[in-house]
Amino acid sequence: MSNKVLSNKDNLQVIYEDNHIIIINKRAGDIVQGDKTGDTPLSDVVKNYIKDKYNKPGNVFLGTVHRLDRPTTGIVIFAKTSKALTRLNKLFVSKGIEKTYWAVVNNAPSKPKGTLINWLKKNPKNNKSYAHKTEVKDSKKAILHYKLLKELDNYCLLEVNLETGRHHQIRCQLSNIGCIIKGDLKYGAQRSNKDASIHLHARKIQFEHPVSKENLQIIAPLPNDTVWAACSN
Repeated sequence: MSNKVLSNKDNLQVIYEDNHIIIINKRAGDIVQGDKTGDTPLSDVVKNYIKDKYNKPGNVFLGTVHRLDRPTTGIVIFAKTSKALTRLNKLFVSKGIEKTYWAVVNNAPSKPKGTLINWLKKNPKNNKSYAHKTEVKDSKKAILHYKLLKELDNYCLLEVNLETGRHHQIRCQLSNIGCIIKGDLKYGAQRSNKDASIHLHARKIQFEHPVSKENLQIIAPLPNDTVWAACSN
């Protein structure tokens, strides 16, 4: 199990690296891949890190395996070889990668643990998903499991495990049961966080290494703020 930051060069938190994969603890505000904003994506930052560290000439191969929303923090996996990329993509499709998130929400759920099943429909115009009890046109089934980990003074800490990976799934499904993530204005929070983050963190990932077949469990350190600090105490 790894939960240490191996490198923090230029604010890039590398928490695992070998010849085939590199795992980053993403900061709030970083985009994983390029978009219409034109901001430098995390994938380019990681390529430059690899190029500098290993003094590589020419282009650096880097495959993006999955994404996190821009205001979300935590684990992002990149593939350093095409072999690893192909195998990691297959692992994601076959649900061979177990992802655990921590979410700080404004209310405790009615039950301390449970499963949420909804049909989510994305509205591209406002980049937001909406939860439905039954299937509607162009919706996708979304399943997550949650557990109440801790009650703080003004918030609650939930652990969330995804069974499906839908657009804004955790944000949407938790908001739908009245558990709004701290700072998430889009899904009902009263106030934003000063750094435009939301308190949703991709905390842990478990999977079989695509090449060595070793079982990996990686934990991403929490962001440095008082609410997250209260969660870990």
